[in-house]
Amino acid sequence: MDLFPPIEPYAWGALEVGDGHTLYWEESGNPQGPAVLFVHGGPGAGTAPPYRRFFDPAHWRIVLFDQRGSGRSVPYAETRFNTTGHLIADMEKLRRHLAVDRWLLFGGSWGSTLALAYGQAHPERVTGFVLRGVFLFRESETEWFLHGMAAFYPEAHRRFVAHVQGDGGDVLAAYHRRLTHPDPNIHLPAARMWSGYEEACARLVARPDPVEPDGAAALAMARMECHYMVHGGFLRPGQLLEEVGRIAHLPARIVQGRYDVICPPVSAFDLAQAWPKARLTVVAEAGHSAMEPGLRTALVAAVEEMRRICP
Repeated sequence: MDLFPPIEPYAWGALEVGDGHTLYWEESGNPQGPAVLFVHGGPGAGTAPPYRRFFDPAHWRIVLFDQRGSGRSVPYAETRFNTTGHLIADMEKLRRHLAVDRWLLFGGSWGSTLALAYGQAHPERVTGFVLRGVFLFRESETEWFLHGMAAFYPEAHRRFVAHVQGDGGDVLAAYHRRLTHPDPNIHLPAARMWSGYEEACARLVARPDPVEPDGAAALAMARMECHYMVHGGFLRPGQLLEEVGRIAHLPARIVQGRYDVICPPVSAFDLAQAWPKARLTVVAEAGHSAMEPGLRTALVAAVEEMRRICP
């Protein structure tokens, strides 16, 4: 089964969450159905209409939102008052605003990180999880993103590192200085380079007509990813695996591309091993992007399975 047909939201709005931040949110599908929350990646990537299509609109009350600084939330690309703790609190405010009692969490990449962190903070508000491209924000995973991917994409990594050559030996610190610099002539080229590096590594088969990322469009994701990496995801080392016990009673379906270079399968495997009610599906011909055919099919199937399991 592939994605469901395109649909439009029946409700949307802007939710003030404090600290000068306002979140975009929307609902589509069945207003009377069980709620599912799409937790987007990045951080900073924002949501898009195709993401509604992972869910059967006749069954699910589909909730999408843009995290602080992302997508249609304002202020755009803002890192102040932007931590994992803030995002968890925002999700709770959104849940109360929409009068949702409990919801299924669907998240990939950074979305899996945030879904796990929220679930461990508020397990009583979650019915289950569908996770893809698991990222646990361990130091080894950040180091892999910054340097390990060079083993598979040396040309993309060479361009990535060359952009900050001469800024000192610490690539992450150098990008952080550039991406947070107030001058667009400095932060926009850095955003294009960071996002281009990630895009080059995101698929099993690269796009035949790759487009150079637009600096303004890429800024939120590049700046936010770098901001969170500098601060270790605003999580304690090993936190998400150590606290799996808080959600061990909840069902989870984990979908992982075998050749996901950005979030290698070892993290999904480690999570599944620590979680008795989790089931891991490895898609043989897939990388990182949720829109690759094999991952799309497996994710829709996982949601359909959770539909039968979750109350």
